[in-house]
Amino acid sequence: MHNSNRVIIRDENYDNKTLRLNETLFSNANGYIGVRGTLEEGVPDDFNTMRGMYLAGVYEIIPMKQAESLCNLVEQKQTMLNVADTQSIDLYICGERFDLGTGEIISNKRILDMDNGFTSRQILWKSPLGNTVKIVTKRMTHFDIPQLFTIEYSVTSMDFDGEIVFDSWHIGNVTNYSDPTDPRLAAESPSYLTVNCAEAIDNSIFCVSSTKVSNISIASATSNILIGEDDYIDVYDNTDDRRVCTYIKGHISEGQEIRLVKFSSFSDSLKSEDPAKDAMAVLQDALEEVGSDGSGLEHLYDRQTKILKSFWDQSAVEIYGDDDLDLAMSFNMYQLFCSAPRTPGYSMAAKGLTGEGYEGHYFWDTEMYALPFFTLTDAKLTRNILHFRYKTLQKAKENAGLLGHKKGALYPWRTITGEECSGYFPSGTAAYHINGAVSYAIVQYFLATGDESFILKEGAEILVEIARLWLDTGNYDRKGRFVINEVTGPDEYTCMVDNNFYTNCAAAHGMKWTIKLLEKFANTPEIIALKQKLALTDKEILDISKAAESIYIPYDEELGINPQDDSFLQKPVWDLASTPKEEFPLLLHYHPLHLYRYQVCKQADTVLAHFLFPDSASVETMEKSFRYYEKITTHDSSLSTCVFSMQASRLGLYDKAAEYFGDSAKLDLLNLHGNSADGVHTANMGGSYMAFIYGFGGIRIDEEGLSINPFLPGTLKGYSFKFGYHGRLIKVSVDAKETLVELVSGEDLEFSHGKERYRLTGGEKCNIKQ
Repeated sequence: MHNSNRVIIRDENYDNKTLRLNETLFSNANGYIGVRGTLEEGVPDDFNTMRGMYLAGVYEIIPMKQAESLCNLVEQKQTMLNVADTQSIDLYICGERFDLGTGEIISNKRILDMDNGFTSRQILWKSPLGNTVKIVTKRMTHFDIPQLFTIEYSVTSMDFDGEIVFDSWHIGNVTNYSDPTDPRLAAESPSYLTVNCAEAIDNSIFCVSSTKVSNISIASATSNILIGEDDYIDVYDNTDDRRVCTYIKGHISEGQEIRLVKFSSFSDSLKSEDPAKDAMAVLQDALEEVGSDGSGLEHLYDRQTKILKSFWDQSAVEIYGDDDLDLAMSFNMYQLFCSAPRTPGYSMAAKGLTGEGYEGHYFWDTEMYALPFFTLTDAKLTRNILHFRYKTLQKAKENAGLLGHKKGALYPWRTITGEECSGYFPSGTAAYHINGAVSYAIVQYFLATGDESFILKEGAEILVEIARLWLDTGNYDRKGRFVINEVTGPDEYTCMVDNNFYTNCAAAHGMKWTIKLLEKFANTPEIIALKQKLALTDKEILDISKAAESIYIPYDEELGINPQDDSFLQKPVWDLASTPKEEFPLLLHYHPLHLYRYQVCKQADTVLAHFLFPDSASVETMEKSFRYYEKITTHDSSLSTCVFSMQASRLGLYDKAAEYFGDSAKLDLLNLHGNSADGVHTANMGGSYMAFIYGFGGIRIDEEGLSINPFLPGTLKGYSFKFGYHGRLIKVSVDAKETLVELVSGEDLEFSHGKERYRLTGGEKCNIKQ
């Protein structure tokens, strides 16, 4: 059945094996608050749970001591914080505590409703004494009130009369998750927060904590209402470990339903001068809207639904002939929407707000893989995220200085505040191609939206400082070629190389577009003022232009491919066929130096460059390179199969495109890499969208405008998608018989298909040749 309603329903086993994965898949987030899908009642101590609640941009600074303190190596980092736990609720039925580890589980389901923006648990449980209850929880992080998180906890007696008690907790003494065996997670789990106060005010609980080094204050407030009969609410403190409990007692009769509604609000000193006052104000507003009898709760839910309807109306992808794939794409898009910061100046973590993998750091992943999704579905979110790079431009310039550069900005490989958090520089700080991701994202945003104000106010300055960095990093060799040495490309199984093909292509692209945009807006007051501000001379502009035109692009005549770097083809080829499955991913089983000495790729590198920079090589060279690198790529990175899919589409290798796409799109729902329990792979989710829209859909946006060249994979019956372009909303529908392009709204549209040009006015559809 086609999933017209975007709902995931799973029967849940109460075991340690699947618990942490479901915590990820059934998490809640809204760009500011992230809540892991942990069980309200908790789990036994021997269960492996990542119980977490997170606030975007909130971090602590912790030491990262180097074994040898060489000049300017990074010795401290930021890490995302687990903030106060407000999701804990204990339920007592006739004196028995609800615990799935006792009694009998008759049914146990998890639900994610992506049309209405909530998660749910539906449980039928018989207690050890034989009392049967139906328990339904409904959780929501609100998109319209981003500081609000709610839990609706419903209990229905199936066969008994008796007392019902809720202990609704507000716990300040929390710690972060850790796993010292996995480099993608923190190795330590101390409590990063000092709880300054945790107390009851009337029937609400209020907690203020602060970090020890970054000096961030975090405030949280909770309140509960009980919808039912004969209820009694009291609050008591347990201040020894900074835990405060709201005690709620009532009587339940056979067939009766009683509902507890718990409200949590959050604020922090990065977004508010008085986070405590702010959190309490948000809480009081929500309580007033809902009312003491809960009558306004549906209005709160309706606001959530309205926002999601608008989102899906602008972005919906529908796939016919593969319901699992259709649902996986909706899940990926929904998670991206949940992870995007609504406030300008914040970026998006590699795991969004669903878990502590990579410690909440921002990578190149955001600009290169996630931003294309937002640019085509909600461009305001793209601009919010790009503003983070402008906000941290000065820190990027300081980072460049630490690495010996006299000019330019080098963005950090891993960061939350704009300072480098990567302790292993060969596959971290040396990955200068993050600068290429930032410049590429700026250009693509401009091409897709025509937002000149962003270029004039922020984008041009970022591009100039990135171009300066390339100019200072590279040099001219004896043949007059501009070369870039000692850098690391996207493939982290090959580090510290000369002339990484991808990096050189990205540098050339960024420098060329810097010149184009400076020339395009040369006479504007903003660019005239920018040149004065940066002391940007005509000679420097000429130097940037010359470097871009002279950059060395490696090519191997014998194989007819672009080598990944100058030394790559000199190395022996890793025997992947003879490598045991249990030794993947290789980075967890082999020393980095061992990996660096072989032709083996963690992920797409040259193949990605060919997709992003189609003028970098001939079609013949691209296809030969694709087939060459396909044989030596492990896809240990989640960012790999989506790239192979989108490039296979461009090359007309449609069967391969479909195969790689399925692996990418279903990665988290099927836990294909075995580590989705640490949080979703937001970049891969964006990559699967790119593989679908740019690959199958054949969308290309460049200086020539918009082109649409779709194909239908043999595994599908059809598909449709919507996307935005220069303020227009466009829908493309493809099946075995025809391809329709519809201008849903906006000004007249011109686009190309192959060598043909088409023009549409609002509401018009046209059939394009297959």
